[in-house]
Amino acid sequence: MTVAADDEFYNRADTFIDLANQHAVSAARDSVSASLMYSSARFNAWINATGHLSAESMREGKLERIAQCVAQYRTMLDENMDSYIRNFDDYMKPNE
Repeated sequence: MTVAADDEFYNRADTFIDLANQHAVSAARDSVSASLMYSSARFNAWINATGHLSAESMREGKLERIAQCVAQYRTMLDENMDSYIRNFDDYMKPNE
């Protein structure tokens, strides 16, 4: 699974992050994160289903697709964690 990093990739991501931040005002951050991950999983399942003509076809490729999604998420999470580690003071203490 490849990331479709077109010109609007980060703008779309920012809109999801902005919406999550709005929810985090009135809900626990962990709960917002769980909702965001669930919605991503649900959307990815739907995207995968659109590429199949039958449930059996989808079932046959299920484990491979899950492995691809998990690997991509792991790479993205690793890159973002590294970014926060490198830029911790700028990201977490911007006014100091």
